[in-house]
Amino acid sequence: MSPVLAGVLQMLALVAALALAYRPLGDHMARVYSSTKHLRIERWIYRAIGADPATGMRWPAYLRGVLAFSAVGVLFLYALQRLQGTLPGSLGFASIDPDQAFNTAASFVANTNWQSYYGEQAMGHVVQTGGLAVQNFVSAAVGMAVAVALVRGFARSRTGELGNFWADLVRGTVRILLPLSVVGALVLVATGVIQNFSGIHEVGQFGGGTQQWNGGAVASQEVIKELGTNGGGYFNANSSHPFENPDGLSNLFEIFLILLIPSAMTRTFGRMVGSPEQGYAILATMATVWLGFTALMMWTEFSHHGPAFDLAGGAMEGKETRFGIAGSSVFAVATTLTSTGAVNSFHSSYTGLGGGITMLGMQLGEIAPGGVGSGLYGMLITAIVAVFLAGLMVGRTPEYLGKRIGTREIKFTACYILITPALVLCFTAAAVALPTPADSMTNTGAHGFSEILYAYTSGANNNGSAFAGLNADTQWFNTTLGIVMLLGRFLPMVFVLALAGSLARQSPVPVTAGTLGTQKPIFSGLLLATVVVVTGLTYFPALALGPLAEGLAS
Repeated sequence: MSPVLAGVLQMLALVAALALAYRPLGDHMARVYSSTKHLRIERWIYRAIGADPATGMRWPAYLRGVLAFSAVGVLFLYALQRLQGTLPGSLGFASIDPDQAFNTAASFVANTNWQSYYGEQAMGHVVQTGGLAVQNFVSAAVGMAVAVALVRGFARSRTGELGNFWADLVRGTVRILLPLSVVGALVLVATGVIQNFSGIHEVGQFGGGTQQWNGGAVASQEVIKELGTNGGGYFNANSSHPFENPDGLSNLFEIFLILLIPSAMTRTFGRMVGSPEQGYAILATMATVWLGFTALMMWTEFSHHGPAFDLAGGAMEGKETRFGIAGSSVFAVATTLTSTGAVNSFHSSYTGLGGGITMLGMQLGEIAPGGVGSGLYGMLITAIVAVFLAGLMVGRTPEYLGKRIGTREIKFTACYILITPALVLCFTAAAVALPTPADSMTNTGAHGFSEILYAYTSGANNNGSAFAGLNADTQWFNTTLGIVMLLGRFLPMVFVLALAGSLARQSPVPVTAGTLGTQKPIFSGLLLATVVVVTGLTYFPALALGPLAEGLAS
């Protein structure tokens, strides 16, 4: 079987699996966030944290809950790392340095999971399971809660209440993420992913000698890092490590986990606003972008020419032979079009244009299908821009899902769209211009610029993958990337929740003959054009200096 055909078959199997899970999971999540009943374990949690799940929250109170919970998470994870040397199960590892502890705490709380350390050589079992894995769950649940709050803003009228953050957080964790993770971890263990709490031991090498390895609860962390679009990895080699991703079957299952919840949330959205067709329209746009990027990535990696490429059947540098070009390309697109950041190959070694595709996927806002929660609210923000542009074309006040899109809503939308590019481009410019961060580059020219642009793109978009070749374990990068990750995560949430509150206070606008049909294919086409024009072209000058220049020169 040719490698290209194998890639097509993997794509078909992946689409079929996602299609089978789409309705049941999407409907389940809609019921979870619409239910007025609480499980016994949920009531215990509410009593423990002193929250009343029946209390409705306006957007400022909802936002305070998000920020307060996340701030406590940063402080707790920072303290856990700084105290690691005194904790049991530390495997003899020392406490983490202050700048790296801040970077890691900000990274995992912001659902980014950027790692400037070697996981198997720095973090003990307590930090890995009690700190990092816990944040993988709750940071994903926070993103889902914010997305649901925006959906309620569209669904509700003449009220400023968006639900209860604590109830949404607990339900998302207990009823959605935990059950799926248990099942997914069992599947991963069956494919060969390790799950233990062993210490450091000697392992023989094929060429003679030994090497030190430690085990860990890898399967349980691997499943939530993919399912919650967190990224990161128990080992430095991430999802290319055979303990995390043993073979082609586990690779395909992990891609399925990455895309599962973000895709199904479009069904949740359609159910909660009372029109599943609206969810299908959003999903169609996401799927078009994802399929287009995957096809383009395979083309760039398979068709690159030269003696080495011809002998290997394509650009195999930096890719595992057990996954091949197809399995690596599908994984790379899935992880950068979502906010996952897990990698089964090293993006820096892709062709110039291939590396640019991974970067552009993040720069679009990771909305195809995007991160858990963040993909949905990012695409809904873009949909508001699309209906606004359509309204300008016909001279009519724009409406979306029965809500007028006025000056206030457009201001919140514009702020959301502008904040991430501002963070990426300003910090990239500073890192390139200043001598100290520039010393971290092992490459010069276009590729070196791409390394820094990729790092801040990954941080601001809460992706967490790296372009490699950049020494990011410095005070400059640990500090600035930590700041970028926090601002890139929580500033957009401010505008999303403010927008949700503004929409929820409105009275519904009756449908007329002039109302734009946002559930129709023509709107999906308009939305796709908006994604490319409004968000994609923002980064074109920067891309021209890095991956485009490198790709055209090769």
